[in-house]
Amino acid sequence: MEFTIFTEPQQGFSYDDQLACALAAERHGFDAFFRSDHYMRMGAGSPLPGPTDAWITLAGLARETTSIRLGTLVSSATHRAPAILAIQVAQVDAMSGGRVEFGLGTGWFEDEHRAYGIPFPARRFGMLEEQLAVITGLWRTPVGETFSFSGEHYSLHDAPALPKPVQSRMPVIVGGGGPRRTPAIAARFATEFNIGFQPNDVVAEKLAGVRAACEAIGRDPRTLKMSVALPTFAGATESEIRRRAEAAGRTLDDVRGSATLTGDADEIAERIDGLRALGVDRIHFQLMDLCDTEHVAYLGDEVLPLVRS
Repeated sequence: MEFTIFTEPQQGFSYDDQLACALAAERHGFDAFFRSDHYMRMGAGSPLPGPTDAWITLAGLARETTSIRLGTLVSSATHRAPAILAIQVAQVDAMSGGRVEFGLGTGWFEDEHRAYGIPFPARRFGMLEEQLAVITGLWRTPVGETFSFSGEHYSLHDAPALPKPVQSRMPVIVGGGGPRRTPAIAARFATEFNIGFQPNDVVAEKLAGVRAACEAIGRDPRTLKMSVALPTFAGATESEIRRRAEAAGRTLDDVRGSATLTGDADEIAERIDGLRALGVDRIHFQLMDLCDTEHVAYLGDEVLPLVRS
Protein backbone atom coordinates (compact mmCIF):
# COMPACT_ATOMS: atom_id res chain seq x y z
CA MET A 1 0.00 0.00 0.00
CA GLU A 2 1.19 3.53 -0.75
CA PHE A 3 0.74 6.68 1.32
CA THR A 4 0.84 10.31 0.24
CA ILE A 5 0.39 13.80 1.67
CA PHE A 6 -2.32 15.77 -0.15
CA THR A 7 -2.57 19.54 0.45
CA GLU A 8 -4.82 22.50 -0.34
CA PRO A 9 -2.43 25.47 -0.67
CA GLN A 10 -5.14 27.88 -1.89
CA GLN A 11 -6.36 28.01 1.72
CA GLY A 12 -3.56 30.41 2.61
CA PHE A 13 -0.10 28.91 2.13
CA SER A 14 2.99 30.15 0.32
CA TYR A 15 5.48 28.30 -1.82
CA ASP A 16 7.83 28.16 1.19
CA ASP A 17 5.07 26.53 3.26
CA GLN A 18 4.57 23.93 0.55
CA LEU A 19 8.30 23.29 0.31
CA ALA A 20 8.58 22.73 4.06
CA CYS A 21 5.63 20.31 3.96
CA ALA A 22 7.01 18.41 0.96
CA LEU A 23 10.44 18.09 2.56
CA ALA A 24 8.81 16.84 5.78
CA ALA A 25 6.83 14.28 3.77
CA GLU A 26 10.01 13.12 2.06
CA ARG A 27 11.91 12.98 5.36
CA HIS A 28 9.21 10.96 7.13
CA GLY A 29 8.81 8.26 4.53
CA PHE A 30 5.81 9.22 2.38
CA ASP A 31 5.62 8.08 -1.21
CA ALA A 32 4.33 11.32 -2.73
CA PHE A 33 3.34 14.93 -2.13
CA PHE A 34 0.22 16.15 -3.93
CA ARG A 35 -1.46 19.51 -4.12
CA SER A 36 -4.77 20.78 -5.41
CA ASP A 37 -5.06 23.03 -8.46
CA HIS A 38 -7.09 26.03 -7.32
CA TYR A 39 -6.67 29.79 -7.58
CA MET A 40 -8.96 30.99 -4.79
CA ARG A 41 -9.57 30.22 -1.14
CA MET A 42 -12.72 28.32 -0.25
CA GLY A 43 -14.72 29.54 2.74
CA ALA A 44 -14.04 32.27 5.27
CA GLY A 45 -10.56 33.44 6.23
CA SER A 46 -7.72 35.61 5.05
CA PRO A 47 -6.92 35.32 1.33
CA LEU A 48 -3.22 36.02 2.02
CA PRO A 49 -0.68 35.28 0.70
CA GLY A 50 -2.72 34.57 -2.44
CA PRO A 51 -2.78 31.61 -4.81
CA THR A 52 0.15 29.66 -6.15
CA ASP A 53 0.03 27.90 -9.50
CA ALA A 54 0.10 24.11 -9.19
CA TRP A 55 2.58 23.33 -11.95
CA ILE A 56 4.92 26.25 -11.26
CA THR A 57 4.99 25.12 -7.62
CA LEU A 58 5.68 21.51 -8.57
CA ALA A 59 8.50 22.64 -10.86
CA GLY A 60 10.13 24.35 -7.89
CA LEU A 61 9.59 21.33 -5.64
CA ALA A 62 11.04 19.08 -8.34
CA ARG A 63 14.37 20.86 -7.97
CA GLU A 64 14.31 21.00 -4.16
CA THR A 65 13.35 17.41 -3.36
CA THR A 66 15.18 14.24 -4.25
CA SER A 67 12.99 11.15 -3.98
CA ILE A 68 9.36 11.91 -3.23
CA ARG A 69 6.88 11.77 -6.11
CA LEU A 70 5.00 14.99 -6.95
CA GLY A 71 1.61 15.62 -8.51
CA THR A 72 -1.81 17.21 -8.67
CA LEU A 73 -4.98 15.83 -7.17
CA VAL A 74 -6.29 17.06 -9.47
CA SER A 75 -5.65 19.69 -12.12
CA SER A 76 -8.71 21.21 -13.73
CA ALA A 77 -9.39 20.67 -17.42
CA THR A 78 -10.76 24.21 -17.54
CA HIS A 79 -7.50 25.87 -16.46
CA ARG A 80 -5.13 25.13 -19.34
CA ALA A 81 -5.05 24.17 -23.00
CA PRO A 82 -4.22 20.46 -23.17
CA ALA A 83 -1.18 20.70 -25.45
CA ILE A 84 0.37 23.37 -23.20
CA LEU A 85 -0.40 21.28 -20.13
CA ALA A 86 1.29 18.28 -21.77
CA ILE A 87 4.44 20.37 -22.23
CA GLN A 88 4.32 21.67 -18.63
CA VAL A 89 3.88 18.23 -17.10
CA ALA A 90 6.59 16.65 -19.26
CA GLN A 91 8.99 19.45 -18.34
CA VAL A 92 8.34 19.07 -14.60
CA ASP A 93 8.82 15.32 -15.00
CA ALA A 94 12.25 16.02 -16.50
CA MET A 95 13.07 18.53 -13.76
CA SER A 96 12.24 15.90 -11.13
CA GLY A 97 14.06 13.04 -12.81
CA GLY A 98 10.81 11.19 -13.52
CA ARG A 99 8.85 11.69 -10.29
CA VAL A 100 5.65 13.35 -11.54
CA GLU A 101 2.08 12.05 -11.32
CA PHE A 102 -0.60 13.76 -13.36
CA GLY A 103 -4.11 14.08 -11.98
CA LEU A 104 -6.82 15.66 -14.15
CA GLY A 105 -10.50 16.34 -13.52
CA THR A 106 -13.37 18.34 -14.91
CA GLY A 107 -13.05 21.26 -12.50
CA TRP A 108 -15.90 22.21 -10.19
CA PHE A 109 -15.22 25.49 -8.31
CA GLU A 110 -17.34 27.90 -10.31
CA ASP A 111 -16.62 30.92 -8.10
CA GLU A 112 -12.89 30.88 -8.88
CA HIS A 113 -13.62 30.68 -12.59
CA ARG A 114 -15.91 33.68 -12.37
CA ALA A 115 -13.38 35.62 -10.26
CA TYR A 116 -10.47 35.05 -12.64
CA GLY A 117 -12.36 35.11 -15.93
CA ILE A 118 -11.83 31.42 -16.67
CA PRO A 119 -14.60 29.94 -18.85
CA PHE A 120 -16.73 27.43 -16.95
CA PRO A 121 -19.00 25.55 -19.36
CA ALA A 122 -21.92 23.67 -17.89
CA ARG A 123 -20.85 20.42 -19.58
CA ARG A 124 -17.20 19.55 -18.94
CA PHE A 125 -16.86 15.77 -19.23
CA GLY A 126 -16.30 16.07 -22.97
CA MET A 127 -13.48 18.54 -22.33
CA LEU A 128 -11.89 16.19 -19.81
CA GLU A 129 -12.07 13.21 -22.15
CA GLU A 130 -10.60 15.15 -25.08
CA GLN A 131 -7.84 16.63 -22.90
CA LEU A 132 -6.79 13.17 -21.80
CA ALA A 133 -6.85 11.95 -25.39
CA VAL A 134 -4.72 14.90 -26.52
CA ILE A 135 -2.22 14.79 -23.65
CA THR A 136 -1.66 11.04 -23.67
CA GLY A 137 -1.63 11.06 -27.47
CA LEU A 138 1.12 13.70 -27.54
CA TRP A 139 3.19 11.74 -25.05
CA ARG A 140 2.76 8.45 -26.92
CA THR A 141 3.61 9.81 -30.38
CA PRO A 142 7.06 8.53 -31.43
CA VAL A 143 9.84 11.08 -31.63
CA GLY A 144 10.08 12.40 -35.15
CA GLU A 145 6.35 12.01 -35.81
CA THR A 146 3.58 14.55 -35.33
CA PHE A 147 0.22 14.37 -33.59
CA SER A 148 -3.12 15.61 -34.92
CA PHE A 149 -6.51 15.62 -33.26
CA SER A 150 -9.95 16.86 -34.21
CA GLY A 151 -12.62 16.99 -31.53
CA GLU A 152 -15.56 19.04 -30.38
CA HIS A 153 -13.43 21.12 -28.01
CA TYR A 154 -9.83 20.89 -29.28
CA SER A 155 -8.08 20.59 -32.64
CA LEU A 156 -4.36 20.05 -33.21
CA HIS A 157 -2.63 19.81 -36.57
CA ASP A 158 0.82 18.25 -36.91
CA ALA A 159 1.88 19.09 -33.35
CA PRO A 160 5.56 18.21 -32.79
CA ALA A 161 4.55 16.15 -29.71
CA LEU A 162 7.58 17.28 -27.73
CA PRO A 163 8.95 17.18 -25.10
CA LYS A 164 8.40 13.66 -23.83
CA PRO A 165 8.14 12.82 -20.14
CA VAL A 166 11.09 11.02 -18.62
CA GLN A 167 8.80 8.20 -17.52
CA SER A 168 7.89 5.73 -20.23
CA ARG A 169 4.29 5.89 -18.97
CA MET A 170 3.26 8.93 -17.00
CA PRO A 171 0.98 8.00 -14.07
CA VAL A 172 -2.45 9.48 -14.82
CA ILE A 173 -5.00 9.90 -12.04
CA VAL A 174 -8.71 10.28 -12.74
CA GLY A 175 -11.22 10.53 -9.94
CA GLY A 176 -14.74 11.44 -8.99
CA GLY A 177 -18.04 10.02 -7.95
CA GLY A 178 -19.95 9.96 -11.22
CA PRO A 179 -21.69 6.64 -11.85
CA ARG A 180 -20.96 6.25 -15.56
CA ARG A 181 -18.67 8.66 -17.39
CA THR A 182 -15.99 8.98 -14.70
CA PRO A 183 -15.43 5.19 -14.42
CA ALA A 184 -15.39 4.88 -18.23
CA ILE A 185 -12.82 7.68 -18.61
CA ALA A 186 -10.67 6.20 -15.82
CA ALA A 187 -10.79 2.76 -17.40
CA ARG A 188 -9.69 4.19 -20.73
CA PHE A 189 -6.94 6.59 -19.68
CA ALA A 190 -5.92 6.26 -16.04
CA THR A 191 -3.28 4.38 -14.13
CA GLU A 192 -5.05 5.35 -10.87
CA PHE A 193 -8.69 5.89 -9.95
CA ASN A 194 -9.37 8.08 -6.92
CA ILE A 195 -12.48 8.50 -4.84
CA GLY A 196 -12.43 11.28 -2.28
CA PHE A 197 -14.10 12.07 1.02
CA GLN A 198 -16.49 9.12 1.19
CA PRO A 199 -17.35 6.44 3.78
CA ASN A 200 -16.35 2.86 3.19
CA ASP A 201 -19.67 1.73 1.74
CA VAL A 202 -19.51 4.42 -0.95
CA VAL A 203 -15.85 3.65 -1.62
CA ALA A 204 -16.76 -0.01 -2.18
CA GLU A 205 -19.55 0.97 -4.59
CA LYS A 206 -17.35 3.31 -6.63
CA LEU A 207 -14.47 0.85 -6.85
CA ALA A 208 -16.87 -1.83 -8.08
CA GLY A 209 -18.13 0.58 -10.74
CA VAL A 210 -14.69 1.36 -12.11
CA ARG A 211 -13.70 -2.31 -12.07
CA ALA A 212 -16.79 -3.07 -14.15
CA ALA A 213 -15.86 -0.25 -16.55
CA CYS A 214 -12.43 -1.80 -17.00
CA GLU A 215 -13.91 -5.22 -17.73
CA ALA A 216 -16.32 -3.67 -20.25
CA ILE A 217 -13.39 -2.56 -22.45
CA GLY A 218 -11.30 -5.67 -21.88
CA ARG A 219 -8.91 -4.12 -19.37
CA ASP A 220 -7.76 -6.10 -16.35
CA PRO A 221 -9.01 -4.10 -13.33
CA ARG A 222 -5.88 -5.12 -11.45
CA THR A 223 -3.87 -2.81 -13.74
CA LEU A 224 -5.71 0.22 -12.31
CA LYS A 225 -4.49 1.48 -8.94
CA MET A 226 -7.35 2.27 -6.56
CA SER A 227 -6.98 5.16 -4.12
CA VAL A 228 -8.93 7.20 -1.61
CA ALA A 229 -8.38 10.76 -0.36
CA LEU A 230 -9.54 11.50 3.17
CA PRO A 231 -9.25 14.52 5.47
CA THR A 232 -6.85 13.52 8.22
CA PHE A 233 -6.70 14.63 11.85
CA ALA A 234 -4.13 12.56 13.71
CA GLY A 235 -2.49 12.92 17.07
CA ALA A 236 -1.35 11.09 20.18
CA THR A 237 -3.91 12.93 22.35
CA GLU A 238 -7.45 14.21 21.98
CA SER A 239 -6.21 17.77 22.47
CA GLU A 240 -3.84 17.43 19.50
CA ILE A 241 -6.61 16.02 17.32
CA ARG A 242 -9.01 18.77 18.43
CA ARG A 243 -6.42 21.47 17.68
CA ARG A 244 -5.93 20.12 14.17
CA ALA A 245 -9.65 19.89 13.54
CA GLU A 246 -10.16 23.47 14.73
CA ALA A 247 -7.29 24.68 12.52
CA ALA A 248 -9.36 23.40 9.59
CA GLY A 249 -12.48 25.17 10.85
CA ARG A 250 -14.12 21.99 12.15
CA THR A 251 -14.95 20.51 15.54
CA LEU A 252 -13.67 17.28 16.99
CA ASP A 253 -17.19 15.81 17.00
CA ASP A 254 -17.63 16.79 13.37
CA VAL A 255 -14.46 15.10 12.11
CA ARG A 256 -15.06 12.00 14.22
CA GLY A 257 -18.56 11.70 12.79
CA SER A 258 -17.66 12.06 9.11
CA ALA A 259 -15.58 10.37 6.42
CA THR A 260 -12.11 11.16 7.77
CA LEU A 261 -9.02 9.51 9.14
CA THR A 262 -9.21 10.73 12.72
CA GLY A 263 -7.57 9.52 15.92
CA ASP A 264 -4.31 8.19 17.22
CA ALA A 265 -2.04 5.86 15.27
CA ASP A 266 -3.93 2.71 16.22
CA GLU A 267 -7.32 4.16 15.27
CA ILE A 268 -6.09 5.36 11.90
CA ALA A 269 -4.32 2.05 11.20
CA GLU A 270 -7.58 0.21 11.87
CA ARG A 271 -9.46 2.41 9.40
CA ILE A 272 -6.75 1.89 6.79
CA ASP A 273 -6.97 -1.87 7.26
CA GLY A 274 -10.67 -1.63 6.43
CA LEU A 275 -9.89 0.26 3.23
CA ARG A 276 -7.20 -2.23 2.31
CA ALA A 277 -9.80 -4.98 2.58
CA LEU A 278 -11.90 -3.15 -0.03
CA GLY A 279 -9.00 -3.24 -2.47
CA VAL A 280 -7.61 0.25 -1.89
CA ASP A 281 -3.97 0.47 -2.97
CA ARG A 282 -3.17 4.02 -1.94
CA ILE A 283 -4.19 6.47 0.78
CA HIS A 284 -3.98 10.23 0.23
CA PHE A 285 -3.88 11.91 3.65
CA GLN A 286 -5.48 15.33 3.11
CA LEU A 287 -3.83 17.83 5.47
CA MET A 288 -5.26 21.33 5.65
CA ASP A 289 -2.50 23.07 7.67
CA LEU A 290 0.72 22.93 5.67
CA CYS A 291 2.58 24.72 8.47
CA ASP A 292 1.89 21.85 10.89
CA THR A 293 4.83 19.69 9.87
CA GLU A 294 4.56 17.89 13.23
CA HIS A 295 1.34 16.38 11.83
CA VAL A 296 3.31 14.99 8.90
CA ALA A 297 5.93 13.66 11.31
CA TYR A 298 3.32 11.91 13.49
CA LEU A 299 1.74 10.21 10.50
CA GLY A 300 5.10 9.18 9.08
CA ASP A 301 6.73 8.03 12.30
CA GLU A 302 3.75 6.54 14.18
CA VAL A 303 1.10 5.55 11.59
CA LEU A 304 3.11 4.36 8.57
CA PRO A 305 5.04 1.67 10.49
CA LEU A 306 1.66 0.14 11.47
CA VAL A 307 0.24 0.03 7.96
CA ARG A 308 3.13 -0.57 5.58
CA SER A 309 2.83 -3.95 3.90
